[in-house]
Amino acid sequence: MGKFKDITFFKRIIANIPILLLFISVLNEFDFNYLEIKFFAFNFPFILIFYWSLKKTEVLGYGYIFIAGLINDVVIGFPIGISSFCYLLICGFAAYLKNITLRPSLLKDWLFFLFTILATNSIMYSLLVLFFGFEINYNKLLINLSFTFLLYILFAYIFDMYHKLVFGRTND
Repeated sequence: MGKFKDITFFKRIIANIPILLLFISVLNEFDFNYLEIKFFAFNFPFILIFYWSLKKTEVLGYGYIFIAGLINDVVIGFPIGISSFCYLLICGFAAYLKNITLRPSLLKDWLFFLFTILATNSIMYSLLVLFFGFEINYNKLLINLSFTFLLYILFAYIFDMYHKLVFGRTND
């Protein structure tokens, strides 16, 4: 009986790896500054949230995503709720794409992800500049957007392998 409980517990931990990754990435402010790579930054939570909202919505619940956004705001120093709003906006874009797509394609998802992060970042930084007086470093923002877009394809392959391993198939 003990072995059965251990296997079930282990399977639950494996199935919740995306949630753990989300919270680790918002707490860590996933960046490579400590490796002294100056012009390399990307927004891993955007990739994670978009992918899992598109492929298997129940893996990352909206409540977890909202709480992760609040934690991200505290870590980064943004006004409370901005990241949560953006994360849920990404979920909305992913849900829209999921509803209009007849045949899922990684290339289409990737291009729509570009549109999503452009729209989300535009809204977020417009709010930060207009209402909260933040100054934006456009070079860092462009680098972050570029690497986030380019790395989506890599992480999508990794998440597809994980999805196939844990849940049995890659496309819902």
